[in-house]
Amino acid sequence: MTRGASSIRELMALPTANLVAEADRIRTERYGDGVWIRGLMEFTNRCACNCLYCGLRRENRKIGRYSLEENVLLDAARAAFDRGIRTFVLQGGEDPLWTTDRLCAIVRAIKEQTSGEAAVTLSCGIRSPGEYRALRDAGMDRYLMRFETSDRELHECLRDGVSLERRLRALRDLREAGVEVGSGFMVGLPGETEKTRRENLELCRDLELDMIGIGPFIPNPDTPLFAAAPGTIEETVRMTAIVRIILPDANIPATTAAGSLFAEGREAMLAAGANVLMPNITPLSVRMLYLLYPGKDTIRQDGVQELDEIAGHLRALGRTMRLDRGDSRSSARRRGVAETAAARM
Repeated sequence: MTRGASSIRELMALPTANLVAEADRIRTERYGDGVWIRGLMEFTNRCACNCLYCGLRRENRKIGRYSLEENVLLDAARAAFDRGIRTFVLQGGEDPLWTTDRLCAIVRAIKEQTSGEAAVTLSCGIRSPGEYRALRDAGMDRYLMRFETSDRELHECLRDGVSLERRLRALRDLREAGVEVGSGFMVGLPGETEKTRRENLELCRDLELDMIGIGPFIPNPDTPLFAAAPGTIEETVRMTAIVRIILPDANIPATTAAGSLFAEGREAMLAAGANVLMPNITPLSVRMLYLLYPGKDTIRQDGVQELDEIAGHLRALGRTMRLDRGDSRSSARRRGVAETAAARM
């Protein structure tokens, strides 16, 4: 099976059961039965952006805003590290108060607190190439920034004038900074077509992503898209399976949005090639304020306290909980190629 655009068309024509079976086979071949755990810290819900689909959008006056202090983040990271978690994901809106210097300081602090054992991932939007390099130098290992849709007109409309080209340039800047790069898309956005879905998949392939996040669109009642139809779990599972097939070495989370839309959504994604879960370790006192969409299923669950429950649930699925860093196989391969080339010089 080739990895060209024609093969993606062929894959999209296959029954869901065939896609899921092949994706699960590839996932087992590449990663075994492991499911890697990332501790998710939603550190600020302030955002300067005004994306039409997002509950954190600048013009949403119905939510209380918060920004966690550094000591709170460090306490959450320490508790999770003590339970064995070795990857932390700091996710937030594009908050002007979280300058690059401030982000560098928290990355360094987490690294120092964990004696360099933990991987730190950031997800806080578009920044300059120099800022990405500064974050890398501070110890950042990975960065997540979904493109959401490959349709240029739809992207600019949904993101309040921000072009797809600007988003993609930032992803290239991250790659050049030398960190693992994650991106992905929503399934079922208003205006999406079959062509859009195919081009979403092609863009993930062409970007050679280390991590790929896919989730269904869920309309938020406090946004302009409140009346739009949500994405479907079946299409989300199909896209997950195809991504695993075309990018066999990528880390793919079973996303919270899938679990919020459908009771067994994350289990369905795990069966279709996903190999990552991200339990929420944000303090419960503010977690209900980070509402990208309604019905979020991690609001009342403490991610650290539920690790035993997660482990048992995964065992019932024939999977094994993994708490180590779980670096991307594709990133490791690139590093190996670069080191080999350097040794030959």
